[in-house]
Amino acid sequence: MKDKFYAYIQKLQDQICAGLEAVDGTAKFREDLWKRLEGGGGRTRVIENGAVFEKGGVNISAVHGKLPETMQKMFGVGEADFFACGLSLVIHPKSPMVPTVHANWRYFEMYDDSGNVIQQWFGGGQDLTPYYLFEEDAKHFHQTCKTACDKHNPEFYPKYKKQCDSYFWNAHRNEARGIGGLFFDYCKANEQMSMEDWYNFVTEVGNSFLEAYVPIVERRKNLEYTPENRTWQEIRRGRYVEFNLVHDKGTLFGLKTNGRIESILMSLPPHVQWVYDHHPEAGSEEEKLVHVLENQREWI
Repeated sequence: MKDKFYAYIQKLQDQICAGLEAVDGTAKFREDLWKRLEGGGGRTRVIENGAVFEKGGVNISAVHGKLPETMQKMFGVGEADFFACGLSLVIHPKSPMVPTVHANWRYFEMYDDSGNVIQQWFGGGQDLTPYYLFEEDAKHFHQTCKTACDKHNPEFYPKYKKQCDSYFWNAHRNEARGIGGLFFDYCKANEQMSMEDWYNFVTEVGNSFLEAYVPIVERRKNLEYTPENRTWQEIRRGRYVEFNLVHDKGTLFGLKTNGRIESILMSLPPHVQWVYDHHPEAGSEEEKLVHVLENQREWI
């Protein structure tokens, strides 16, 4: 399974990078190959200063070795070997009219002293973070997520949409990071789903990413915007940074397993503002977005 999924995310990385380069029309992804001293490595691809995308990364990694003590405590196990691989992406567009997007699909195995798999699971999802709310974009993104889920189980979309709303919640701000999407974790074999079934589901969601995001980018990338719109985008990006550094499990896992720091922090946008006690103007489009982030909605 680990070889099968790693081969899949290598191919998916190629597809997503090609799709995003086509939308941008100018910039190309730069590739970095790296190795982890404790075992494994990855392939980082970053796009910067494009016509559409200001900064973004589409990264894959496959790491293995002894489970660090911090992770042993998290999983409630003693010393163990592990393998983890995944694709993680964050795209920050230049225009505040185009939303930031994040996605991640991953697989994890743990072994006993004889090398037998004792735990294995999939996780992942995709979510959208707009700076200005276009309801048709939100509905399109969520409908694409629902369509992928419904091919496997009609209960998946409402369940994983709810988990996404719960996970990407900036508790210290009492607001969502964005308008959500899907989030699933610890997807293990059970009476209803084998590991092969979970593989089929996770890859279905991965294959839906470009369909979920690219049409939104195409609709919004040529809209005019003002310096004030850009300032609002940078203030909202500050909330994105706060979530990733305070709450995000993937960032914390990478830091605790001695991951490659450039790859872990590639999710951070290049231009951000923290304005003291900032509040959007009453009745503005900015305030409309904040109301939605404070009161998460059903989009479809």
